[in-house]
Amino acid sequence: MKQQIVISGIGGQGVLFVTRILAVAAIEKGMEVLTSETHGMAMRGGTVISHVKVGPFTSPLIRTGQADIGLFLHAGNLEVHRLFLKPGGMIYMNAAKGGDAEAIDATRIAREHGSLVIANLVLLGFAVRQGRLFCDLATVEAVLKRISPVEQLETNLVGFKLGIA
Repeated sequence: MKQQIVISGIGGQGVLFVTRILAVAAIEKGMEVLTSETHGMAMRGGTVISHVKVGPFTSPLIRTGQADIGLFLHAGNLEVHRLFLKPGGMIYMNAAKGGDAEAIDATRIAREHGSLVIANLVLLGFAVRQGRLFCDLATVEAVLKRISPVEQLETNLVGFKLGIA
C-alpha cells in the first residue's frame, strides 16, 4: 500500500504529534514511512505542515496534486494547502461545517472535555474511523499508549476515543 498524507495546522495544535503517531503506526504495521515537516513561524501561531508518505517512496515531500488525504487541524489552512491533494483526495477538517470536507468540530469537543490539547487526537480518531487511512483504530491506540508521556496518556486516549464516537 502507498499513501500520501498532508497534516496542516498552526503552531501548538499538535501537527507534529499526529505526524509521529502516523509514522510509528506505519512502522508497527511493517510499512516503509517517510516524514517531512515545515514549521514556519510555528512558535508564534504560524502555519505548520507535515508530509507523511507510507510505502516505497524515495522522497519525503509530497508534490502538488498528489496527497491522498489531508488532515486539517485549522480550517483556515485548507485554502493554502488544498493544492497538495489529488483530485478525489479526502479532506478531514477541524470545523463545525466542512463543505467538501469531512468535518468534526474537534476544538469544541476538546473544550467541552476540558483540554484543548486533544483537538488533534479528536480529528485523528475521526479520520481513522472513516477507514481510508492506512492504519486502523487498534494500531493507533496501541501507538498512543506507547509514545504518550505518562502524565498525558489518559487525556490522549480520551481525545482519540472522542473522535471515534
